Amino acid sequence: MIFKLKPMVAAISFTLCSYSMLVAAEPEHGKPENEEAAVGVENAATWYRAGQEALKEAKHLHANERRAKNVILFLGDGMGISTVTASRIMQGQMQGRDGEKNSLTFEKLPYVALSKTYSTNQQTSDSAPTMTAIVTGVKTNDGELGVDQAVARDEKDNAVIQAHKLTTILELAKARGMATGVVTTARVTHATPAALYAHTAERDWEADSNLPAGATVKDIAAQSVDSFAANKGMDVLMGGGRTYFMPNTKFDPEYPTVKGRRKDGRDLTAEWQTKFNGKYVWNKAQFDAIDPANTKSLLALFEPSHVQYEADRVARDGAGEPSIAEMTDKAIDILKKNQKGFFLMVEGGRIDHAHHAGNAYRALTDTIAMDDAVKKAMEKTDLEDTLIIVTADHSHVFTIAGYPKRANPILGTVVNPGQTTPALAADGMPYTTVSYANGTGYHFLPVGGDTSYSEPIQAGRVVNLATVDTEDQGFHQEALVPLSSETHAGEDVGVFAGGPKAHLLHGVREQNYIFHVMKDALGL
Repeated sequence: MIFKLKPMVAAISFTLCSYSMLVAAEPEHGKPENEEAAVGVENAATWYRAGQEALKEAKHLHANERRAKNVILFLGDGMGISTVTASRIMQGQMQGRDGEKNSLTFEKLPYVALSKTYSTNQQTSDSAPTMTAIVTGVKTNDGELGVDQAVARDEKDNAVIQAHKLTTILELAKARGMATGVVTTARVTHATPAALYAHTAERDWEADSNLPAGATVKDIAAQSVDSFAANKGMDVLMGGGRTYFMPNTKFDPEYPTVKGRRKDGRDLTAEWQTKFNGKYVWNKAQFDAIDPANTKSLLALFEPSHVQYEADRVARDGAGEPSIAEMTDKAIDILKKNQKGFFLMVEGGRIDHAHHAGNAYRALTDTIAMDDAVKKAMEKTDLEDTLIIVTADHSHVFTIAGYPKRANPILGTVVNPGQTTPALAADGMPYTTVSYANGTGYHFLPVGGDTSYSEPIQAGRVVNLATVDTEDQGFHQEALVPLSSETHAGEDVGVFAGGPKAHLLHGVREQNYIFHVMKDALGL
């Protein structure tokens, strides 16, 4: 008697038999000899096995229902999904490995969600309302920090601000007696870090010299000191923005022609040391000399404005400044001395700035630098008692497109599978894998980053990229719509989490939901 398998059964049998043969045939150690050596040996067996291993790992996941002792919130400013993907590929390629298969450290966290980033008055928002939503649990208007949406932007009356003031996760943690800290590569008075401690209707009121006439609300820098006087202040505040803390009668210690921005005569760096029994540093040598064991609180301001991009940090800063990973390392060592636990926010702030300038190289290298900080935090803490969340406030109009072959340089021009020369667009010129929907457009500058703002806008296809090294750090990608600065984008951003109550971060959520998970995890 002859039996015929039903089509589906036959297909399954063939798949399993094929898989068994492929596994048997696959060499244990193979050295790829093709031009895409970084990819390694792949066949049906390797993909099938990888899927089975991932499934096995997923089945061992269990919800951690413990109360968190610590919470570390990482915020990649402007770190949209396309930025994460491109950074993952670039990191792998920089290390001579398979970029596509590579994973950033935070991508290995077990729980992932999506966050809706609109504000109460804009589809595509800025960092002030998005970070306010993340750290207070309430959405608000663009440009506003720590107040609800009933407040008009530029409201000068402090009585109105206080009436609509929102309490942040950092303020709740501080009130409990926990240690608190903020680390950023932007100014510490910039929108994202300021959202943790400041309450104002205008994110740009960073120093008193920025306040309009008649304003009774305090500037953001002053709030970093005055708002915490009763319970002895934040334990760590690190980043840039030194001149916002200095009187305009003093010169900057690193740049002798630069003066402070404060008109009120206050030296907030001195006040920090007096009020909080703290220490103040402004360069790498001073930072390295800080002993966490005998440091109660630390104010570290490494630049008059934002700190250097990671790509420029060593080469362009004579006084030196630590990496975001080094700042995170030191911050945790100071904060963990508190037996009641700690809350720490770490921002990769210059990811956003590089995107605005149309310089993908610095946006991606700063993302990788922040990932190094996540790795350091995971090494120094235990996910059994520490909730780690990595997310973004918003995205950017940064895209990955074309049909480049596997292992093609992520910053390179598109080379199609099976080809060795760049693919040509309809205008007869090559094009890059990554580009921007708007912005200043193509530039090739000896010093990258924000220097593009001093150049004329060059949107569109203004040069034949066949003669341009698109992987160079000075290359600024092409843009479609001519604008003086590339803009944010409105799509959802990722939320990556591990630790106590991390399983509550799942699905597509409103951005303010993140606060409620952190609050619940800490039992506040």
